[in-house]
Amino acid sequence: MLDLHTHTNISYDGNNTPEDMCERAIELGLSAYAITDHVECNFWYPREHYAKLGMSTNEFDDFDYASRFEMSLAALPRLKERYKGRLNLIFGCEMGQATQAPEIARMISECDELDFIIGSLHQVRKRDDFYFINLKSLTDKELDKLVYDYFLELFELARMGGFDVMGHITYPLRYIVGEAGRKVDMTPCREVIHEMLKVLIDSGRGIEINTSGLRQKYGLTFPTLEYLTEYRQLGGEVLTIGSDSHCCEDLGKGISEGLALAKQAGFRYVTYFVNRKPQWIKLNS
Repeated sequence: MLDLHTHTNISYDGNNTPEDMCERAIELGLSAYAITDHVECNFWYPREHYAKLGMSTNEFDDFDYASRFEMSLAALPRLKERYKGRLNLIFGCEMGQATQAPEIARMISECDELDFIIGSLHQVRKRDDFYFINLKSLTDKELDKLVYDYFLELFELARMGGFDVMGHITYPLRYIVGEAGRKVDMTPCREVIHEMLKVLIDSGRGIEINTSGLRQKYGLTFPTLEYLTEYRQLGGEVLTIGSDSHCCEDLGKGISEGLALAKQAGFRYVTYFVNRKPQWIKLNS
């Protein structure tokens, strides 16, 4: 058991303290546990900064991630000292929208304190997070374009680099399929996804099995077996598994199912990172 994608209350949508989450990880007997609080590159500065630039600032969005990142870094020495010898604690972050603020992303990726960086995309350039979009109001054509634009920007992120694994690569389906109940034709995106996976593999970077969908309306992992198998058959080996938990209650949920899925896709190992270097855990046959 390991969980490599989790959020504490340092993230705007997290509920429990880092200490609470670490104690729960110990209770669960996790062999590796990563704290990966949100660092949204496109919201690095306070809200006023973006308002002055004439950018739309959704009232629900959180800003000033520079301060949150500083809070996260400040907590590291305390946590490592407190849980030394008790927990294999990995310190990372989920770096969002690196493509939209590459100078910020570069600074984050060069931070020596980080063991692990998940590269994620929660919103397409000049669009809100999928969470805030009224997906039921879109025409089929508009929805198809939005999904295609997402994977096109995800491909851009893969080529850009600066992270270790790409997070929840089918993220939009959480809201499009799971919440809005819309069907998505993924056929137009297949070639882009294929090329994106090849770029990740060629650069030695990986993907994750994000198990959050199993406890949501979507009911599946991000991504599903189809894409995990494709990544593996193309030669991909770097694979992490995370619950994307934002509270103690969800920590470790779906990990057993994720490990079974990894084996089904042909993986022999799962990975965690220390000092941005992959460490391998052999899967039981």
